[in-house]
Amino acid sequence: MSVIEPSAIDELKPDSFELARNPGERIIDKTYGHTSYMKDVMAAFRKNKGATFGMIMILIIVLLAIIGPMISGHTYDGIVVEHMSLVPRVPGLEKIGIFDGTLNGTNQYLAKGLKDVYYWFGTDTQGRDLFTRVWQGTRISLIIALTAVLIEIFIGMVYGLVSGYFGGKVDMVMQRFAEILNGIPTLVVVTLLGLVLPRGIISIIFAMMITGWISMERIARAEVLKLKEQEFVLASKTLGAKNMRIIFKEILPNIVGQIIVVSMFSIPSAIFTEAFLSFVGLGVPAPMASLGSLVSDGYKSLTVYPHMIAYPIIVLSLLMLSFNLFADGLRDAFDPKMKTR
Repeated sequence: MSVIEPSAIDELKPDSFELARNPGERIIDKTYGHTSYMKDVMAAFRKNKGATFGMIMILIIVLLAIIGPMISGHTYDGIVVEHMSLVPRVPGLEKIGIFDGTLNGTNQYLAKGLKDVYYWFGTDTQGRDLFTRVWQGTRISLIIALTAVLIEIFIGMVYGLVSGYFGGKVDMVMQRFAEILNGIPTLVVVTLLGLVLPRGIISIIFAMMITGWISMERIARAEVLKLKEQEFVLASKTLGAKNMRIIFKEILPNIVGQIIVVSMFSIPSAIFTEAFLSFVGLGVPAPMASLGSLVSDGYKSLTVYPHMIAYPIIVLSLLMLSFNLFADGLRDAFDPKMKTR
């Protein structure tokens, strides 16, 4: 305990202190309006510039996937032999020396007598418009990924809720079954399904659905194990609520945030899985296109016509990066511990 020296007290004078406010000034207490949890989440999300950028990029890519195949004037499966392997040519930009259809010093369009023909992303080795095929492929990849994730959320959420809530032997049996499925590689599942089902969107979604729900199930189970001993669950049991009502009316609303975050992280993973399967030849059949099949086709002509692989890779990379940024922002927004930073 420190002792104040008498000499220090003698040095204190009336003018040594200063009022924090002007004399006579009235002090009014500030009141703050009540904000809901979702408003706090949205406010925290808007402060995250990376998440905002990701959301904007997702909206732009989705919009282009919807309207892109309609605005080019070409179809995704239309073959024009005379227009094979053309490099990009964009009206307006060709006047400043970029995207003017020139390859190795020769204008491919003028050499073939195509004066008023434009392909914004060029064409592939069969003369199909790459702009239309890229956005058509983006549409297919998004449909596959979103459908697979929605099914995975439903299966994984219900499975994890039931397993974690009942526990005991029920939990043990359900978890062993999940571990067996998780040990089967997705590529093996898709290959086996390819022998039974025709190649296409349905078989890819079904194959991704078989093992893709495991991560969602584990998150849901972990949250249930945390919440099922809470007082509000005990109160519901005391009042005679049935198990299914407790699971879906009491516990589920408290883990919606975590489910949304995990589902957002699952979308880029599903997009990559679809692209990988299409790249190795287990994806959608030709002439239908996805980002993975376009990368696979462009890879064969990489050294001569790099534009064939550049555009699908750029769209695929932006899509996965944007979903990861968006999911990361949602995770921070839903986490109460992040709001103090």
